[in-house]
Amino acid sequence: MEAIFLDDMNLRGLQVDRLTSPISIELTDEDNELKDLSAYPVKVVLEHLRDENGPKRETVHAKFVLGADGAHSWVRKALDIPMEGDTTDHIWGVVDIHPDTDYPDLRNFAVVQSHHGSALLVPRERDLFRLYIQLEEVDLFDEETGKLVRSRVTPSIIMRKAQEIMKPYRMEAVGEMEWWTVYIVGQRVADTYSIKNRVFIAGDACHTHSPKAGQGMNASMIDAHNLAWKLIYVLRGWAEMTLLKTYEDERKKYAEDLIEFDKKWAAMIVGRGDAAPKEGELHEMFMQSTGFTSGLSLRYERSSLVDDRFQACAPQLIVGERMLPHVFVCAADGSPVNIHDMLPADMRFKILVFVGDITDEVSAADIRALAEQLQVPDGFMQRFNRGGNDEMYDLICISATSKTAVDYTDFPTAFRSHWSKILLDDKDILGREGGGGFDRFGIDRKSGAVVVVRPDGHVGFVAPCGRLDAVGEYFSAFLLPAAS
Repeated sequence: MEAIFLDDMNLRGLQVDRLTSPISIELTDEDNELKDLSAYPVKVVLEHLRDENGPKRETVHAKFVLGADGAHSWVRKALDIPMEGDTTDHIWGVVDIHPDTDYPDLRNFAVVQSHHGSALLVPRERDLFRLYIQLEEVDLFDEETGKLVRSRVTPSIIMRKAQEIMKPYRMEAVGEMEWWTVYIVGQRVADTYSIKNRVFIAGDACHTHSPKAGQGMNASMIDAHNLAWKLIYVLRGWAEMTLLKTYEDERKKYAEDLIEFDKKWAAMIVGRGDAAPKEGELHEMFMQSTGFTSGLSLRYERSSLVDDRFQACAPQLIVGERMLPHVFVCAADGSPVNIHDMLPADMRFKILVFVGDITDEVSAADIRALAEQLQVPDGFMQRFNRGGNDEMYDLICISATSKTAVDYTDFPTAFRSHWSKILLDDKDILGREGGGGFDRFGIDRKSGAVVVVRPDGHVGFVAPCGRLDAVGEYFSAFLLPAAS
C-alpha cells in the first residue's frame, strides 16, 4: 500500500523525503509523572539528516509515543520488547503479474498442491494475478550463517518454480512484473504492546505471520483504530488513563489467536504426503474461518468496555463482537439504510435504541417515557457528554413500526437530532431490502433494547430499555463525568 501511495505521488510531482531518524528513546520511572496527563514523560532524540551544517539532533518530549514501524520496529527494539514465537522454514516468493495461462480457474482464489510444492493463487484488480510460490527446494540459504540470502532470488526463479507447480497448465507473465518479493514465514507476537501505557507499538511491530489469509493490513489497521479512539478519549480528559490498558488486553489476545490460525492454515497449504490435507479439508477450514478472517466473529473478552450482563435481551448481538450489518428503512424518506452506514468511525459511541411500534398506544407511551429519561440531568447522556448532546454520543432510534403508518416527526424530539436518525424495521418501497432486524438480533419487538456500539464498531453493552441506569453504570466504569 505504501508503494502505491508513493508511486501515485511521484506521478503528481510529489516526493517523500525521509530525512529524520530516531536515535534514542527514554521513559521516566517517576510514577507521579506517568500518572499525570499534563506531563511529558517520554524523551525521543531525533537526527535530521539534511542540514547545511551537517546532521542536526533534536530532543522531543512527548506525552505518548506510538511505534507503528513494522516487523523490524525500532521502537520495539529500543525498549527491549521481546517477540515470542518461531520462524518457520517455509520460504515463499510472491509475484504480481498479468498472466498468459490456460489455467481455467484464473479468476478464483485457489490453492494448488503438487509434488513440486504449493502455490496460492489470488486474482486481483486490473486483471492482475498474484502467485504465492513455495521455494523450499531452491538453494537460498547461506551455507555458513544459515540465513536467507535474498539476492539469490529473482523474479525468474519464482516464475520457473510456479511453472513447475502449475504443470500441466501453462503460466507466463505478460510484460513487466508489477511487484515481487520473497519472505520467510515468522509467526511471533510481542511480549507486551506498551510500556507503562505511555509508549505503544501497533501492527507488524506487535505481530508477524504469513500473508496468505489477508490479515496483515487488516490486523494492523484494527490495532491502530482500537488504540486511537482510546488515546483521544484520554487526551481530551474524557476517560481515565486506565482505559489504555484495554488496548493490549484486547489486541494481544487477538494476535495470539491469529498466530494459531496462521500455523494451521500455513501447514495445510504446504502439507504433502501423509501431512497433506484430505479432499475438501482445506476448503472447509477456509469457510469455517471466514468470520475470524473478516473480523465479524472477533470477540473481545469481558472488561470495563465489554459488559454482557444483559446479553439475553439481544442474544444475537454478541457483546464484544462487531455490530452486525442489517438494512432498515429511513422513516423520513423511505430509503433503505444499512446500519453500518450509520456507524462511521467518528470517535463517538453509537446508542442504538430499539423501540416498539409507535402506533400502538402502550408502546407510544413507553417511547415517550424513554425519551424523557434520556434527557434527565443526571442521566448518562448529560453526565458524560461534552460540547452538546452529539459530541460523545450519536443516538439512533430503530422502531418496529411500518413505514406506511408513521412519519419521523411522530417520534419524540430527543430521538431526532437529525431526520436520518429514525429508522424502521420494515422493507423498502420496492420490497427488496430491510425487515426482520429485531428478529435477527433477537430483540423483542415490544420491549426493545438499548445497544451501545463502541467507536471501533464493537458492541460494548446491551440493556433493556428500562435500565438506562445500567447504561450509565457501564460508562462510569471508564469515562470521567463532564465538568458541571
